[in-house]
Amino acid sequence: MITEDGGKGEATRMIHPVMDGEFALRTAAPVLQRGTTVLLDDYGCFGREAPTYGRGGLATQAALRRSLCELEGGEVAELYPSGLAALSGAILAVCRAGDELLVCDTIYGPTRRFAETTMADYGVTVRYFPADITLDDLAAMLGDKTRLIVLEAPGSLTLDMLDIPGIAALARSRGVLTLVDNTYSAGVLFKPLAHGVDISVQALTKYVCGHSDVFMGSAVASGEVGALLRRGSRSMGWAVSSDDAYLALRGMRTLHARLARHGEAALEVAAWLRAQPMVREVLCPQLPGAPGHNLFMRDYSAGNGLVTVVLDGPESAERVFLDALSLFGLGFSWGGFESLAIPCGGQIRQRSFAADTTFPVIRLHVGLEDTADLIRELGDALSAFAAAVGEGAQTGTGQPAGHVGAVAPSGNDAQGDSVIYPAAADTPPIMGV
Repeated sequence: MITEDGGKGEATRMIHPVMDGEFALRTAAPVLQRGTTVLLDDYGCFGREAPTYGRGGLATQAALRRSLCELEGGEVAELYPSGLAALSGAILAVCRAGDELLVCDTIYGPTRRFAETTMADYGVTVRYFPADITLDDLAAMLGDKTRLIVLEAPGSLTLDMLDIPGIAALARSRGVLTLVDNTYSAGVLFKPLAHGVDISVQALTKYVCGHSDVFMGSAVASGEVGALLRRGSRSMGWAVSSDDAYLALRGMRTLHARLARHGEAALEVAAWLRAQPMVREVLCPQLPGAPGHNLFMRDYSAGNGLVTVVLDGPESAERVFLDALSLFGLGFSWGGFESLAIPCGGQIRQRSFAADTTFPVIRLHVGLEDTADLIRELGDALSAFAAAVGEGAQTGTGQPAGHVGAVAPSGNDAQGDSVIYPAAADTPPIMGV
């Protein structure tokens, strides 16, 4: 409808409001800019390098990229819709058919699945090496086709440490790229790029977003490798929403404070667990005397909220311990405000290098609850576990309490979004991510 004075119709005015004199106020909170179409000033803007379409990110995504570059010390930060997408996207960006991947055996399980399925489909081979490999032995594995070494430290579930600076220096001397899953440190506790690593990847889902309600990942690099990441991201169409980028930026405002609290609480819980009679071993590299502690203290400024505990009893009794928990939720992921627990034995059995074990292996994420309440609940769960083991049961077997795991990789469900892991005969299969 046209107005009597000859102005624009009401529907037109709703779509094209008069904006004279309007301006954006500066706020403490991040800027949230939504949109798919970017309106260009004139014909000359078509084909320009600046963003011309919303999939590439608007002001909110740009602010998050800048913050991640500042945090990780890189020049290019690409965003992905999950941590796994960041890992797979970064690997795809730098590898070509005929290349070889060398992967640390303690890598995140879905990363292993991706390497063994999608990358194999694209003609990329994969070999694994143990977390405690010497630099000389790793050097002997490098060949003409080795393109990328994929690392994670501390390792997934068992929190094994690696000499990342040593591996990065070795790789660079041989013209091989390195990628580190840096989710444990959240870009705060360890700086891979400053130690010679080429690509630092995070599941921002964890500590950066921090509230268990956003999926997102990032990969940060510099120079030619950064250019490959950018090209791969744009070619594949990776994108995250402005709303999710806003939540990630909001999480970064409190990241350091939350991470410090998680680390302090986890260290307190780990020290308490180590003194308990039904605990065989505590895997927590920030804990003095734990496996990898010296390497951890050399390279990391502090720990996060992860603690893995090996119970002294049969794996068939682990359900009693887990079912006795309530403050510790039973669920995958970590890095949010809440405490979580999962059984690990089935996932560890996917690995190529690990000693067999029949002991329950439980990974805890220590959240932001009162630590005394968490310790009290763990004490009750250990009491229930001890009762299930039975009075007079032999819990000390005399076997070495080294790295846990098993020998036969199996059980990958390559067709779906989950991994079905084999578990102890008396327990149901464990569904992972």
